[in-house]
Amino acid sequence: MTTAVLPTQAEMMQALDRAAGAGREPAADMADLAAAIRALFRVEARSDARVRLGGGLFDIVITNSGPEARSAAALMDEIQGRCGPVIEDPEDGLLYWLVPPGSSDRWAWHDYAVCLGAPHKLRLPSLNQRVGPGPYWFRPPASDRLVPVGPLRDALARFRPMPTPHRTLATRLSITT
Repeated sequence: MTTAVLPTQAEMMQALDRAAGAGREPAADMADLAAAIRALFRVEARSDARVRLGGGLFDIVITNSGPEARSAAALMDEIQGRCGPVIEDPEDGLLYWLVPPGSSDRWAWHDYAVCLGAPHKLRLPSLNQRVGPGPYWFRPPASDRLVPVGPLRDALARFRPMPTPHRTLATRLSITT
């Protein structure tokens, strides 16, 4: 008796690419979507992946990760029933709050946070990464829930996570353009 071996997600994507043929190019507006899907497959497969912010995925709000930011996360837990996804980078002392795409376009100056979208990229830790070293899921993703910007802005203004990320953001390694 032989057992069937199922292909991995990566093998399925490669087979689909081969089946499309060399002459078939994705539509220009689908290239970002295809790259995002491949990156999310890597995250699900327990690998880190870099994803482009904005588009149809998410933007990020960046704050310090100290006790004040943790208090803001606890308040967001109450507001949302469980806070949307947040990544902690213990090496840089930052939290990356995943917020709805397009939030950076409407973001007004905030004393304790910065919001970034396209063309920046963020390294997403694998879904099973729940502790350091390196970036990990402080609040893991749950279905399609993101952190709502309005209540987050209010929580950050209330708890005032310091130091602010404004001055040193450009030197952070996990955010790129």
